[in-house]
Amino acid sequence: MAYQTIGYKRVSSYDQNSARQLDGLELDEVFEDKISGKSMERPALHSLLKHVRKGDTVVVHSMDRLARNLLDLKKIVSEIVEKGALVQFIKENLTFSGKADPFAELMLNMLGAFAEFERSLIKSRQAEGIAIRKAAGGYKGKGRKRAITDDQVTVIKARVAAGEKKTKIADDLGISRESIYKYLNA
Repeated sequence: MAYQTIGYKRVSSYDQNSARQLDGLELDEVFEDKISGKSMERPALHSLLKHVRKGDTVVVHSMDRLARNLLDLKKIVSEIVEKGALVQFIKENLTFSGKADPFAELMLNMLGAFAEFERSLIKSRQAEGIAIRKAAGGYKGKGRKRAITDDQVTVIKARVAAGEKKTKIADDLGISRESIYKYLNA
């Protein structure tokens, strides 16, 4: 039986690009999610966990791509190594095999805790910034301003109804194809 080197990539949204993750590595199969790491409901991750077999190596760019908190990180790594596969994190230069390795376990706990702490700090600073803007009357709600106007949405709907390709429309307007679908469903 041939063992596989399996890549896992994750970005938080469809607008983000995962190209730099695992760039230049020779992989037999790649699973990629475009969803926040705070959710464990990630289709590609579930597929990877079903697919991985004894002797395989799962390669991930960094720990924060696999999980956003220490508990989830340890759970996912444990599930993979219990199947007899390795987990390799490129950025941290760590490999987990399931064999007793106190140093690797310490690093997993420390780096996972730091990543979780960093995420908490970011959320805290974000909440502080929103509170300051609200107090100054400058906070208008979540998200950024719409990239297109209501008139452009009408044009999008007309062009789609005429059978024009959504990719072409998105390119013409300088927005993503996913945005086209969002405006069509709104």
